[in-house]
Amino acid sequence: MTGIHKRHWPGDKDRPALALHCMMGSGAYWGPIAKRLEGRVDLKGFDMPGHGRSGPWTPGSEGPDFHTAVTRIAASFIDRPLDLIGHSLGATVALRIAVAAPDAVRSLTLIEPVLFAAAHDPDQTARDRAMADHLAHGRPDDAARGFIDIWGAQPFDSLPQPTREAMTRQISLVAETDDTLTRDKANILREGGLESIDVPVLIVAGGNSPPVIHRIADALATKLADVGRAVVPDAGHMLPLTHPDQTAGLIALNLDRS
Repeated sequence: MTGIHKRHWPGDKDRPALALHCMMGSGAYWGPIAKRLEGRVDLKGFDMPGHGRSGPWTPGSEGPDFHTAVTRIAASFIDRPLDLIGHSLGATVALRIAVAAPDAVRSLTLIEPVLFAAAHDPDQTARDRAMADHLAHGRPDDAARGFIDIWGAQPFDSLPQPTREAMTRQISLVAETDDTLTRDKANILREGGLESIDVPVLIVAGGNSPPVIHRIADALATKLADVGRAVVPDAGHMLPLTHPDQTAGLIALNLDRS
């Protein structure tokens, strides 16, 4: 793993915040959100390894897995309680931090958290098996297509060729997170973990997102002490990118609660 590209949208120095992006995205898409928040928080972010302007992900034989590495990078930004915002994979990293160090979080906004271990879903199991089969038989483009057609903002085949090629390279990282997202290798769902988070939490989902997202939100909400729920109509998984007005407005609502 080489250099991590950091991002910063200046705002209220007394209100630090950290935003964590999704798999195959980059921290850049928080820029329009930060603009709409109009400086009420001092927002920072970064591009995960192998994403955006950061260097490639090069795991070592004894080094951390991808999810753990991203969690450690995110934790390095925290020197006092802050507002933590995460989308998709980033939301699971945010939740992992909040469970491990609840005192480090002032508020927690989880947008489409993909912690599949929280809610068994036959359709998601089938998608995971199809991806594993594609990768095992040397078809990373088919694996990326299957992933993006469900979780992306637009169909894989409609994307520019350089974007498709980048996503095909990144698809192995998606598979690498399966132990954490599907089997909870990080033990995020341990007994008493979610219950220890006593700050305002908001779980946001897109109205058109796969049903598993809503099941995950249901499962998490039952264990959180102070939780709100929101669904953005006509939005899918990539709602921070496709619906920045609604996303920023919901983040602001949760900021007001803390």
